[in-house]
Amino acid sequence: MTVTMLPEAPPVQPPRQSPLGRARALVRNAWRGLTSMRTALVLLFLLALAAIPGALLPQRSLNEQKVATYIADRPVLGEWMDRFELFDVFSSFWFTAVYVLLFISLVGCILPRTVDHYRALRTPPVRVPRNLARLPHHHRVVLDGSADEIAERARTRLRGWRIETRPGERDGEVTLSAEKGYTRELGNLVFHLALVGLLVAIAVGKLFGYEGNVIVVANNGPGFCTTSPAVFDSFRAGNVNDGTGMTPMCVKVKNFRADYLDNGQAEMFTSDISYQEGADLAAGTWRDTTIRVNHPLRVGGDRVYLQGHGYAPTFTVTFPNGEKRTETVQWQPDDMQTFLSSGVLRIDPPGGMFATEAERRQNQIAIEGLFAPTASFHGSLLTSVYPEMTDPAVAVDIYRGDTGLDTGRPQSIFALDQEMVAQGRLTKEARVNLRPGETTKLPGGTEVRFDGAEEFVNLQVSHDPAQQWVLVSALVMMGGLLVSLLVSRRRVWLRVTPEGTVEQRRVVVEMGGLARTDQAGWGGEFDRLRHRLLDASGD
Repeated sequence: MTVTMLPEAPPVQPPRQSPLGRARALVRNAWRGLTSMRTALVLLFLLALAAIPGALLPQRSLNEQKVATYIADRPVLGEWMDRFELFDVFSSFWFTAVYVLLFISLVGCILPRTVDHYRALRTPPVRVPRNLARLPHHHRVVLDGSADEIAERARTRLRGWRIETRPGERDGEVTLSAEKGYTRELGNLVFHLALVGLLVAIAVGKLFGYEGNVIVVANNGPGFCTTSPAVFDSFRAGNVNDGTGMTPMCVKVKNFRADYLDNGQAEMFTSDISYQEGADLAAGTWRDTTIRVNHPLRVGGDRVYLQGHGYAPTFTVTFPNGEKRTETVQWQPDDMQTFLSSGVLRIDPPGGMFATEAERRQNQIAIEGLFAPTASFHGSLLTSVYPEMTDPAVAVDIYRGDTGLDTGRPQSIFALDQEMVAQGRLTKEARVNLRPGETTKLPGGTEVRFDGAEEFVNLQVSHDPAQQWVLVSALVMMGGLLVSLLVSRRRVWLRVTPEGTVEQRRVVVEMGGLARTDQAGWGGEFDRLRHRLLDASGD
């Protein structure tokens, strides 16, 4: 017997894909991966993770001075953190990238699911399976009556279910398919659509909103008007907002009250203010109101929040020619428990007192030191033991020289430039502790008197055109989440088959049930449903 060996067939080579086809496949696979629910959950987690540095590190939009101090204390690490925009987290490129990707992922995930849910609502319930005994929950019983009567009775007792009655395969057989729980998927879609709405509302607020912080001395101080961003101590405008077009209003602070617990912890801040808005500005009318923490003044689309407070010491400087200068300047609280504060006050001599301008600049007065609302001395060292102003005192260094008021160079309002002290441009002439009304005399005849202190408040003017939509979206999200958690998907089938002759009026009823998404508690629910549908009484 001769065996003929056939040559091996060459391996089949898959067709080579063109570069355009490979690029199209890459884009298609990337889009599928981006619009999956798993990717959306990962991006949502990354967004929450990316917000952590914004809560732990100082942010330029809130306090640029704290950012500068943080970088100065950590020159190497701080510079690298600044390069990665960790001090501008919510406007950084990486936070914006995660935000935009999450938005695209949610939209790409929700739209197909919405179309599928719409199609499911228009699709009748599925037909009765051939073998109901294979279902997790099954029951078979013989009842008196006709097939149509039994099916109609079950139909009337399934209120709120989507029901479809069909003829069976046998003569006289009737099948009934019932489903409920479609609102579960609807609640899920509503939750995700509201999440998209929340992201859109937040983005709109960041684009078109603005936020300014200003310190105002209480007890009918000068107040402020929202004429331009320059009136604020710090101002942050939206990406498409240049700071113009603000709601016109003026605010004066009449007084400030802080309620403290026995341990010195603040319980509530309250301030009585006067304000003008709209026609009041032309008529010169002032309206009175009270603002508290989380209870702002609402004017037009703006809100005026009471954020914090502190103390502004008052000093009077009497020059040798008898002229006086009185200044009240806010000092920065260094200890938020006792409000021990630090700051500096610069006073320019009166004009005409000195022969030349250079001589006048060399005789400017700078007062730098500590303020204690409730003073306690350890020798000559001053500290504060309680945040309320019950026994105020200051410990100050008084300098004479060029304070830099005429240079136009920006300076901190809370500290002197130590380079000017090191260069000898500022000379320390006294170090004293003063209580209200006490005076110290400097060489040359100048007197410095501590007059006490006023309280100042930190007000924030905030404009967010989409704030109400943020609230609406959050409420809709909660409603959709509750619906998706509380509603369960259920399917029930009945097959009613006549038994014996028509005159006997007996039928065999098979009932099966399936929980599509949640098995917990379905056994007891199926038993109750079986009794309700198949018992003659219906109890």
